[in-house]
Amino acid sequence: MQKEAEINALFKLIDDPDEEVFNTIADRLLNYGTPIIADLEHLWENTLDEATLERIEMMIYRLRLQDLKEAFVEWKSKPDPSLFEGALLVTKFQFPELAIDSLRHQMEKIRRNIWLELNNYLTPLEQANVIRNILFNYYQIKGIEVNYEKPEEFLIAAPLQSKKGNAIANTLLYAELCQQLEIQAQFINIPKQCIIAFYASDWDPEEIVSNPQEFIQFYVEGTTGNAFSQKDLDQYMIRSNIEPKNSYYKPLSNVKIIKKHLLEFAKCFNSPTLQYKQKDLSDLANLLG
Repeated sequence: MQKEAEINALFKLIDDPDEEVFNTIADRLLNYGTPIIADLEHLWENTLDEATLERIEMMIYRLRLQDLKEAFVEWKSKPDPSLFEGALLVTKFQFPELAIDSLRHQMEKIRRNIWLELNNYLTPLEQANVIRNILFNYYQIKGIEVNYEKPEEFLIAAPLQSKKGNAIANTLLYAELCQQLEIQAQFINIPKQCIIAFYASDWDPEEIVSNPQEFIQFYVEGTTGNAFSQKDLDQYMIRSNIEPKNSYYKPLSNVKIIKKHLLEFAKCFNSPTLQYKQKDLSDLANLLG
């Protein structure tokens, strides 16, 4: 009862015109965590003042962000953080009430359809063709150009729900499927590109080598699933004035992939009214090291 009385007392002061008073109230409410979101939403529904509505919305946002930070720290601390679960956490930043289990179900359906077409006699290129055919022909997922004015297209939910994703979203989906199916293919760090490298069977990701590109058989462009050669990539480097580095060809860990995802997603919130989201996404990325 004492807790409810304090929360109700704090709610009555949310519209206090003094920002310092409001910040003190907001900090006290944040200590109660996400369980009070339902109460804040009820208060929002019964409030007419526009400024107060904005304050309530911001408190709900901050509560969810606080919860998300804890989730990212917990995810990173796992022995083998799942790429898909990390991508779902990024999705929750933009769509906190999205039914995540439906995305897991859709991912499992796609994984199973690909698995049914695979066998131990397929070459890596044949495996890549199976993935491409299932994703882009059977499920008719489309690759679209990166547009920072459409943040939803950066999220793994995009190809799973609307069947349209940009390079980042589609490559995340492709890389996760390779991991689940134990295919020797990894997301690598080529500048300004989202690329999957298919490694030779004798490649040991735990071994430190100076020339990892020599173990790569071919590459896949994650937006469309099309394969290309080292020569094609070398030509891209020349055209783009990019100095080749061996580090570009090393697989990114799942934590580094999600950090890259967060920083790229943050670019969608460059307008003055949304820059707080850009900062919060950068802070989430910093939590990952």
